[in-house]
Formats: sequence, structure tokens, C-alpha cells
Amino acid sequence: MTKNESLYEKVYDVVRKIPEGKVTSYGAIATFLGRKGSARMIGYAMNNSHAFDDIPAHRVVNRKGLLTGKHHFSPPSLMQQLLENEGIEIEDDQIQNFSNVFWDPMKELIDF
Repeated sequence: MTKNESLYEKVYDVVRKIPEGKVTSYGAIATFLGRKGSARMIGYAMNNSHAFDDIPAHRVVNRKGLLTGKHHFSPPSLMQQLLENEGIEIEDDQIQNFSNVFWDPMKELIDF
């Protein structure tokens, strides 16, 4: 297993724990994994996650609640559809009431 594969598996373990109706950010995952400033690397992991059926990649957005990863869904509107199916309101590719649906792994995964 390469270094990136190991990181990717850690990322996927975190993402699998995001509850339905909640979202987190690439940066929050990076910080939780001790890689603050590596949000882009988390994005790479998420781009690769579509090969797996059990990773709710639609629940990972950018720090402002924008659906920046939507182009990695087929069709791109699928990311928004999945989030709206969970009760998350989206307008112009941005989650509304972001702070209310934000899930912070630093607070939620104390015993990870």
C-alpha cells in the first residue's frame, strides 16, 4: 500500500462516518487526520472515491459549503440531488444554513 492509498483509506473511514443530513469539508477532514493545509489532497481522495459504493462523497464540500466536487458525479447534478434527498437545502451550488448541517470530525470522532 502506498502512502496515498493509506491516506485515502483514512479519509474514506472518516467520510463513512458522516451522518445522513450532515456535511463536512475537505479541510476539516485534513485537520482531523493531522494534515492541516492538505485539503487538496483530501479532494484527490474524494475524486478517487467514486470507485466505491459505500463512501458518501456527496457529503464533502468546500469550506464555504460550495459543491465544488459536483463535476466528479455523473451527472454533475447528482451531488445536489443526493444532498437534497437528505434534507439539505442548496441554492446556486451552495449549502444553505451551512453551520447547521456542518459535521466536524474533530468534535464528533473523539475516539477514532
